[in-house]
Amino acid sequence: MELAKKLVFVLNGQKTQVDLSQIHPATTLLSYLRCHTQYKGAKLGCGEGGCGACVVHLSKYNTDTKETEEFSISSCLTLLGSIDGCSITTSEGLGNCRDGHHAIHKRVSGFHASQCGYCTPGWCMSLYGALRQAEAKGKHDHRQGFSKFSVLEAEKAIAGNLCRCTGYRPIADVCKSFAGDVDLEDLGLNTFWKKNEVPDPNKLPEYNSIGLSTNSKFCRKSCEDSIRPTLNFSYKDEFSGEERVWIRPSSLDDILGALEKAVKENVEPKLVVGNTSAGIYKNIEPKVFIDISNISELQVIRRHDSEIEVGAAVTISKLIEALEDTNAIADDVLDNGKVIPTRNLVFEGIANHLKKVASGYIRNTASIGGNIIMAKKFSFDSDVATILLGINASVKIIISERTESLLTMEEFLDKTCLDSGTLLLSVYIPYWNEIRNPVEDSGINGNSDICENLLFKTYRAAPRPLGNAVSYVNAACLAQIYPSRRQGNLVAKSLRLAFGAFGVRHAIRATSVEEFLVDRAISPAILLEAIEMLKLHVIPVEGTRKSAYRQSVAVGFLFDFLSPLVKEVVPPRIIDSVQVNNSQNGNTPNCGKWPCKPKSITAGKQTMEFHHEYNPVGQPSPKVAAELQASGEAVFVDDIPSPDNCLYGAFVYSKKALALIKKVGVKDAFQSPSVVSYITFTDIPKQGRNIGLDGFFGEDILLAEETVECFGQPIGLMVADTWHDAKRAADKVTIDYDCETLGPPILSVEDAVAKNSFYQVPGWMAPKPIGDLAKGMSEADIRIESAEVRMGSQYYFYLETQTVLAIPDEDECMTVYSACQSPDIIQKTIAKCLGIPIHNVRVITRRVGGGFGGKACRSVPAQLQSVDLSAQTYWVPDSSASQYLNYGAAATEVEVDLLSGATTIIQTDIIYDCGRSLNPAVDLGQIEGAFVQGVGFFMTEEHVVDKNGKLVSDGTWTYKVPTIDTIPQKFNVELLNSPLHQARILSSKASGEPPLLLASSVHCAIREAIRAARKELATNNNKHFRMDSPATMDVIKSLCGLDSIELYLKSLSISSKQ
Repeated sequence: MELAKKLVFVLNGQKTQVDLSQIHPATTLLSYLRCHTQYKGAKLGCGEGGCGACVVHLSKYNTDTKETEEFSISSCLTLLGSIDGCSITTSEGLGNCRDGHHAIHKRVSGFHASQCGYCTPGWCMSLYGALRQAEAKGKHDHRQGFSKFSVLEAEKAIAGNLCRCTGYRPIADVCKSFAGDVDLEDLGLNTFWKKNEVPDPNKLPEYNSIGLSTNSKFCRKSCEDSIRPTLNFSYKDEFSGEERVWIRPSSLDDILGALEKAVKENVEPKLVVGNTSAGIYKNIEPKVFIDISNISELQVIRRHDSEIEVGAAVTISKLIEALEDTNAIADDVLDNGKVIPTRNLVFEGIANHLKKVASGYIRNTASIGGNIIMAKKFSFDSDVATILLGINASVKIIISERTESLLTMEEFLDKTCLDSGTLLLSVYIPYWNEIRNPVEDSGINGNSDICENLLFKTYRAAPRPLGNAVSYVNAACLAQIYPSRRQGNLVAKSLRLAFGAFGVRHAIRATSVEEFLVDRAISPAILLEAIEMLKLHVIPVEGTRKSAYRQSVAVGFLFDFLSPLVKEVVPPRIIDSVQVNNSQNGNTPNCGKWPCKPKSITAGKQTMEFHHEYNPVGQPSPKVAAELQASGEAVFVDDIPSPDNCLYGAFVYSKKALALIKKVGVKDAFQSPSVVSYITFTDIPKQGRNIGLDGFFGEDILLAEETVECFGQPIGLMVADTWHDAKRAADKVTIDYDCETLGPPILSVEDAVAKNSFYQVPGWMAPKPIGDLAKGMSEADIRIESAEVRMGSQYYFYLETQTVLAIPDEDECMTVYSACQSPDIIQKTIAKCLGIPIHNVRVITRRVGGGFGGKACRSVPAQLQSVDLSAQTYWVPDSSASQYLNYGAAATEVEVDLLSGATTIIQTDIIYDCGRSLNPAVDLGQIEGAFVQGVGFFMTEEHVVDKNGKLVSDGTWTYKVPTIDTIPQKFNVELLNSPLHQARILSSKASGEPPLLLASSVHCAIREAIRAARKELATNNNKHFRMDSPATMDVIKSLCGLDSIELYLKSLSISSKQ
């Protein structure tokens, strides 16, 4: 095998060559950008493809279509070897201080859409990708100065990007400002036009729809150059001593040859298209990577007489485009002269569902074949596999000895064994059209030409409506139905009922239910019997979380699907579903014309007064560094170039919640010469102390000594030449524990009370009694003698993880760059640990990528700081400056879906007392951001710890903070200006944290919705019930009644008999 020496691509307009002898095949594009280039705009947030902080723009030449394709990608998952011959653009490449910032960057500043700024470059690139795709494939008329996408499409462009600071509303305004159908009066507070001024589109930073150069000539030349069809390179892994190989075959035959070689060598190769599986299956370390993304046979989308053939390497985004391309699908003349029937609405239904799988920048690289291979191989909860099973799709695979085999989806999932030599070649999606066939019906004289309609719906119950979340349960249901005159209603001629993701090895068909319902008039009693049969199919495996909920939702899906066939049932409002015999299908065709009123995910009004006494203080001034944050030029700690001979540390964490440390084994960790040292508490200087925190509740140790007291407690620090090597070395450390001597860990409040384990609350934090409690209780009209309220924990979820750069200086001094909120605490702690004077430690914190108290031990008291108000005067505020009451109120309207437990926040109105606001734009952002973070606390964010004390919800796959599709649809905020107050700084008040509590209005509204549902359904009709926080989908549905559908059908059945 001939090995390549260089990898070539364009980075922000400059040709870049990479020495492949120094590159591990598992190196990601993000790792290369951050470690080997000057461009640090793409950030390392989750490393899972779930936050969007790392999004960049990719351009590549398609040798089949002879066109350059452009789309956004997740650089933390994309492997460097995949971008050979491509062009990469980061946010710095869109615009910068030197060349001028892009319109996106300028509008970020003008709409006050950046706070900490860590996530900003990522969502700027998601928006840019959507703008570029709209220009290439936009379906709407062009409006001068605007994009071809709609308001709704603009908002969906950032559906996969997380922001913990802003609350999303101003980010949505930035996106909508580019939309061709935007009503500028709907946009919020900005610096482009004044309050009560008629919005003028000419005042917006100019948007040039032509965009940047995509370097299409370079991409095309790279692909057409005979030297570049293949890219093979190898790297010797220093930890294992084994060779890691990257292979990019140029033909299908080459792929099969590489697979055959892998089988002979007993090696499990990794087939690479977008590498998105690495976001969830992180511990797989393949020896051989085979890049199959450029093989024509695997990229085909071909229309046959009865089906569409989709190559296994076709991305989900491309499949969506093909299914939506109704002009290409409808009335398409095939080679044999046949014409495909008009408009296939099943395809549209599939496309609409696929838009809710993952997020846009993941769908752009994730392949359809890779998704169903994960479902087969790893029991991944795949919506795609369930849909393909529901529509009777089939797959073609190549097995040993290059034998092709065509299998139904059911056979593939249930019976096929996949070995290292198996290749998924293509997926076949059948046409399903409304047809006219003779149907036997004894109620009609002979055989009649009756129109058979299709009923097709897909479902997913997930914590986020627009994707970026795996389903708790999904379904795809299809029926061929016809009107029966004899039975007087619609009857199913055939049925396919597929369910998945409910805690099962793979998606399954409810075959007994299908057989039971075919050619049968469905009454409430019959439907109830079918539901009981379904429960025998939908049985989650032992240990599945929310198992009863998942089964109940599956029942709800079946009920919703069959409701149109049951005369006695009023069909419920359809959520997350598609009905094929509805010609509009939720999307009204407009033939390129803009609709009269644009649809939107979120909108709102901001009401406030500006004060001019201390101009510019009191005005909604833009953030000085907003454009730098948007362009990725703002420097965070991890962006600081590493000095020469810099070493990197990675902690070794405890994997037990309470245990004695018996032995630590580090031999395997030192296999690589890159590993320098392993540091424990014994390495702390003699004059220092083992201290890692000096905070609210006293001191905490830095590194465990003989005992570990929580899961994840730092035990040691592995030091190496690179962070990746330090992390890999830390993972190889083995620890023997004694878990018996100390007994079980304390994992609940009840355990803590029983064992008398309490924190000592500092006196200044202790609550002070107000009034006479005993007297108040005795005189109360209503007394709650006993009650229990449970509120879950909330993770800070700042996107910039804890990062520090420490540089030793002369005379036992240390300069520390820290991403912390309390540099004084860091300074004091380091000094105590090293045993040096505090003034020898210099802590520098330029900016923090989110914190919310998670990067602070305490804030510096106001009375200890001097505020420089002028060149001549210093004012030291007394303690009363920070002692005042904050006032606020919120009213929220919600809608609860009784089938899934999903909640939609229809509207929230907030009024908040900011005193005399120093900057209304800042206060507004703080209020909205805090409220939305509160929505997460009260609705979606589950902090789950298992029975061993291990945190289960430890990443974007399992911990769900709010996204743009979970905030209020109408979000109104009014800033109330209270009177002047001499003690407060310019009469202002804080707005950063108190508004979070106003999100309790969402919790209260959900409670009232549940109360109404319980009353209407006449189930669990007791007046009082307890609703814990967060009120997740399963909590809500459980309180409404997991068996509410069965009880409803029983009542209908009884009524019909009377």
